[in-house]
Amino acid sequence: MIHADIIRKEKISPTVFTLYFHWNATVLPGQFVMVWAPGTGEIPMSLSHLGKEKAFTIKNYGQTSDKLINLEPGERIFFRGPYGRPFSASKGKTLLIGGGSGMASLHPLIKIGSSGLIAARTKDELLFMDEFEAGKVIATTDDGSFGIKGNVLAGLKQLDLESFDMIYACGPEIMLYSVYNHLKDMKVDAELSLERMMKCGIGVCDSCSINGFQLCMDGPTFTMDQLRYMNEFGSEKLTFSGKRVKVP
Repeated sequence: MIHADIIRKEKISPTVFTLYFHWNATVLPGQFVMVWAPGTGEIPMSLSHLGKEKAFTIKNYGQTSDKLINLEPGERIFFRGPYGRPFSASKGKTLLIGGGSGMASLHPLIKIGSSGLIAARTKDELLFMDEFEAGKVIATTDDGSFGIKGNVLAGLKQLDLESFDMIYACGPEIMLYSVYNHLKDMKVDAELSLERMMKCGIGVCDSCSINGFQLCMDGPTFTMDQLRYMNEFGSEKLTFSGKRVKVP
């Protein structure tokens, strides 16, 4: 288990905080670590910042994440990794599609000239919009409080998707499934970072399995060609106890 002291904490939305720390390790965009909160458990998290200062951008959605976002500078954070297959490198014209806190995984890919499509329930949940160049980012909100009213598909319809050399996406599975269905018949290269229940992160528990693939080992990033053979994607998943349920 690795540990680091939190050196800075930033509130970036009513429910999202970024915790900065020093960690002398190479982590690639799209990889993840298993973060441990004593007394609660472990959760998989991508790093939102990969420079000299590394960081987790955390949304409050459960017991473990709630404990993490209540940590303060000087307190210690525990984790292990990095694990997983990162996003492939691309030097061409790129589009980042992020839903909610899924933008944390995509944040290291923001660079000069990259475009963004950010989807969230409300204006307050749109992350990292100000880091794109003017005119390079589109926002959609479910309630219409900012940008285009609607889900991510409303934004996709505004873009010439085949003009991009690479498309990266991360967010809730139901959103990613809609992105996949919109792109599958187009001439595009795209990689989607999936989210599933993950207990070990090292291929032992099989809780993150999808059509024989383990997200922790074979993913979490998958190409369009791989996703074509995953009939469980957007359909079924495993719960913490191993029960197979429908994706909501």
